Amino acid sequence: MSDSRQLAFVALRQIYQRGAYTDVALDRVLHDGDLDLADRGLLSELVYGVVRRARSLDALIDQLGKKKARQQPPDLRAILHLGLYQLRYLDRVPDSAAVNTSVELAKNNELKRLAGVVNGILRQYSRLAEEGDPLVLPENAIARLSILHSYPDWIVQLWVEQFGTEEAERLCEWFNRSPSLDLRVNPLNATLEDVERALNEENNSRFDLTCVLPLPQALRLRGKTGAIAQLPGFKQGWWTVQDSSAQLVVHLLDPQPGEVIIDACAAPGGKTTHIAELMRDRGTIWARDRAEKRLRKVRANAQRLQLQSIQLSPGDSCDCPPFHQTADRVLVDAPCSGLGTLHRHPDIRWRQTPEKLDELTTLQNQLLSQTALWVKPGGILVYATCTLNPAENETLIQSFLDTHADWTIEFPSANSIATPFASPDGWIKVLPTQHHMDGFFMVKLKKSL
Repeated sequence: MSDSRQLAFVALRQIYQRGAYTDVALDRVLHDGDLDLADRGLLSELVYGVVRRARSLDALIDQLGKKKARQQPPDLRAILHLGLYQLRYLDRVPDSAAVNTSVELAKNNELKRLAGVVNGILRQYSRLAEEGDPLVLPENAIARLSILHSYPDWIVQLWVEQFGTEEAERLCEWFNRSPSLDLRVNPLNATLEDVERALNEENNSRFDLTCVLPLPQALRLRGKTGAIAQLPGFKQGWWTVQDSSAQLVVHLLDPQPGEVIIDACAAPGGKTTHIAELMRDRGTIWARDRAEKRLRKVRANAQRLQLQSIQLSPGDSCDCPPFHQTADRVLVDAPCSGLGTLHRHPDIRWRQTPEKLDELTTLQNQLLSQTALWVKPGGILVYATCTLNPAENETLIQSFLDTHADWTIEFPSANSIATPFASPDGWIKVLPTQHHMDGFFMVKLKKSL
């Protein structure tokens, strides 16, 4: 039995039974295991894939087993998920290998008496799959899409109402793919060509490397990269990991050398360091975050990228404003539901609820109203989220404008990298299916003189 499957089972046990986040559980078992690059890739695919597809896999257990998925012993449910995931979604794994390794998992994890259940359900799936799709779907359109693509009904309903059924299904499919890895080249330390050359020399055909137009600093890696910190240029501060959508936010902010800029929700510092790079490290950037521990990541990133203009400011940005009318520009990368990053953070679809979204919009309103006080007359505030939920985006911004007469939407300048993404209303909504980046919302607001 491959160690990658045993480690995947251990990670899923932590996720399902102890509430661990997928990335944390995976990092923990990777640290404990000693796998080659191929097995690390399989382990990651199994853990992330099973968490993404949990509802679909549960539906199959409900249909094929004598007991419903939620009635199964937790360890057995995890093993069935692993086996069914391989049978249904991994073409490169032979059916016999998926069945046999899952049976061995049961035997090796104190479930020997249930090994026959594993064998029976998986072989039944394999037989049915020869005649068609074994997954029986309901007639209701929302429930059908939700079970087929493995989402809570409310997320699919939200997207259908916003984008229509066809686009909602495309989003469901997109967010079930494994994510690419985007890098942002630090122009103060290296050129795009320097980084491309160094990565290609290291590559040995393990991954594909492409530019992400129109973003001038973005490179995209697809494939088996291995440990990020071991890639050429990381330790030298040539680049940092950041999705292209997040890079677009700072281009919309358009920071200028010599300005005072506040990043209101700075940790872990991806956008903060990008601001410093675009300012050529000249000016003052206040990195504010309520969690002082998380601000250490901002400091570590700034040090690795050799940036000097960033100052740390521990504190809650919703509290009494410490920066009243001192900032030329403020970035509010608001805490949000994260529905634009479901491919990277599969837990989100199972952890978020409509009730939690209501709480978030209250926080976002407070945050926006408070940080607006930090901006000088004539200054700029950029509000951004990594979600596709109008209540956290367009509706919230319109409500802010209705109650703050001295603020207006500022369209990106004609030569801005962000201009092609702008809607007629002035804000930007990045749709993954159209732009091949994380789902994002961003808007540039200007305070009157």
